[in-house]
Amino acid sequence: MDRPALADFLRRRREALQPSEVGLTVGPRRRAPGLRREEVAHLTGMSVDYYARLEQARSPQPSTQMLRALARTLRLSEDETDHLYRLSGHAAPDRTGSSTYVRPVLLHVIDQLDDCAAFVVSDLGAILAQNRLSRLLQGDRTGVTGVEGSQTWRWFAEPETRGAPIEDQAEASRIRVADLRATWSRRPNDPDVKELIDALLATGQEFTEIWERHEVGLRHPTHKRLVHPQVGVLDVDCETMATAEEGQSLVILGAAPGTETYGKLQLLSVLGEQSLEATK
Repeated sequence: MDRPALADFLRRRREALQPSEVGLTVGPRRRAPGLRREEVAHLTGMSVDYYARLEQARSPQPSTQMLRALARTLRLSEDETDHLYRLSGHAAPDRTGSSTYVRPVLLHVIDQLDDCAAFVVSDLGAILAQNRLSRLLQGDRTGVTGVEGSQTWRWFAEPETRGAPIEDQAEASRIRVADLRATWSRRPNDPDVKELIDALLATGQEFTEIWERHEVGLRHPTHKRLVHPQVGVLDVDCETMATAEEGQSLVILGAAPGTETYGKLQLLSVLGEQSLEATK
C-alpha cells in the first residue's frame, strides 16, 4: 500500500469533482475547490475521521468494499478505479461491473435538453447524472450511493415513493425485476449485484415472487404515466438508449409541444422547487 500516493490521489480527485456532479448545492461561503472531506465521507458512508486519515497518509489499508464506494462517490473512470485499488495494495477489480463514470459530453447533452427530463442510469438502477427537469420531476438521486442509490431498491423498499399510478405499478415492477435479472445473468459474481439482490429479497413478498418467475429483459414501454405531487399525472414519451459506457443507459422523458403534459413540464420548470400553493 502506497499511503502517500493514495492520499495525494484522493485529494486531487476530491478537489476536481464539482458539488453539482454529486447533487450538492454550492453555498455562498464555499471557497475550497471541489468537494469537502466531510462531503466525500458522507456520500461514501464512512466516518469523516477515517476519510481524513486516508488523505493524511496514516490510515490502515481500506477494504475493497470501501474502495468500491469511494470510486462511486468520486466518479472514477475504470482506469482511475484500477489505480485506486493498486495504490491501496489490492489487485485491480475484475472488469465485470458497470462504470459509474459519466462522460462529460453526455453531461453536456442532458443539460441542453431543457424541455425534457433526461438522466443517465446504471444497470443496477442508480441514477448517475440528471438534468434540472429530471431533478424537479423525480427528485435529486445522484448523491445516494450503495444499495439505497438504486431506484429498483427504492421502488420495492419504499413503495410509497413510487411516482406512478397504482394501476401501472405491477407491470413496472416486472420490468424492473427483469432488467435486474438480465444484469445478474451478465455478472452473477459481481458483489454489487449480489448485495442489491440480497437487499431486495429482504424487502418482502412482492420482489421475491417476481424474481422467482425468471423473466429477463422485458420490453420497455415507449410511453408511461408519472404522478408528480405538484402538477399531477403526466403522460410522457420515454426513450431509453445505450451509452458508450458498459451498463449505462440514457433515458429521456418528454412530451410533444402543445400537449397538456408538455405544458405541465414547462410549468414545473418555471416553478422550480417552489410549491404550487405558494404561487396562489
